[in-house]
Amino acid sequence: MTHNTPTPRSAGRHSFWRGKKVFLTGHTGFKGAWLSIWLNSLGAEVTGYALKPPTKPNLFDLCRLDRDMESVIADIRDAKRLGKAVLNAKPGIIIHMAAQAILRESYETPRETYETNVMGPVNLFEAARKCPSVRVIVNVTTDKCYENTERQRGYKEGEPLGGYDPYSSSKACSELATSAYRNSFFNPKNYSSAVRRQTSTATLAHGAFHHVALASARAGNVIGGGDWAADRLIPDIIRAALKGEKVLIRNPKAIRPWQHVLEPLSGYLTLAEMLYRHGPRYAGAWNFGPDAGDAKDVEWLVGRMFREWPAGPGYSIDKGRHPHEARYLRLDSSKARKQLGWTPRWHVGRAIDKIIDWTLAYKRGADMREVCLRQIREYAGGVEN
Repeated sequence: MTHNTPTPRSAGRHSFWRGKKVFLTGHTGFKGAWLSIWLNSLGAEVTGYALKPPTKPNLFDLCRLDRDMESVIADIRDAKRLGKAVLNAKPGIIIHMAAQAILRESYETPRETYETNVMGPVNLFEAARKCPSVRVIVNVTTDKCYENTERQRGYKEGEPLGGYDPYSSSKACSELATSAYRNSFFNPKNYSSAVRRQTSTATLAHGAFHHVALASARAGNVIGGGDWAADRLIPDIIRAALKGEKVLIRNPKAIRPWQHVLEPLSGYLTLAEMLYRHGPRYAGAWNFGPDAGDAKDVEWLVGRMFREWPAGPGYSIDKGRHPHEARYLRLDSSKARKQLGWTPRWHVGRAIDKIIDWTLAYKRGADMREVCLRQIREYAGGVEN
């Protein structure tokens, strides 16, 4: 299928998002809170659905996001509650980000990981089948959904899915479920631009005409200010730095595709807009990863952070035994570059600078919502480095 290349960075246009009703799952998490701030600044009407913020402190509370959006605190595994929330919100666009997103935790809670990461999106797709207003669904998964052979070349969207650990495997399952629902209920062959006419209790059947464009999005290792999650590298570094302590790092030579949180979020927004405007032409799977040069090992990232941090306390290697984690993983995002006009803007050095700026602002008691908005404006305004 041939695509006309859109204008790059369409995600930053207020004209499209103003007044759009968006249902965002996972809005209390790190990525979800950043996306909520961005969508609110664009004039979207956002309904969030998620569990309570997973950490204290957290970006959702820090930026007082419950004042800017409808916030439903509930479990994505609760299909009945989720279906009711979707019907009440009457969204045109659904962005699904709710997940059990910590790889190491998936070893401790494998059942809950699969329930959340597989049945969560299935519950959402079922809710969308009953909601006539829905036109776009973007299911956010991960770069770890691929069958990783630790090769140097980046993975493309059509390559085999897999997963060594429960987290990675559950996200591959989510991708398979997305494909099955796209084929069975949101098939591009049955797409009609006309508004779907049905009662709020009727369920879109297999083979019926519909106006829903369904895609999935896979991103790299996302970093940014406001992440306090356990067992993630940047939050571990920040916690240690704020206490003036050395940080313990695992797998110092493991290479990851680091990217600032605004990079994939801009990809999700651009993808959602193109799905809304052009329907199933943009359905399918999409990678949003950094440039090849931004794939750095853990030790490099930690060293770069502490070179910029005032009186950085440094780090040491944790030589204990740890669960299996891949040593190398990289995405090939050429499809998004060519067909969506999406390209990374803030390379890893600039991403680290922004994290440090954000954290030092937090340390001195700044208005963190305004700090986030300033960084979003800088990013959307085209400042590249």
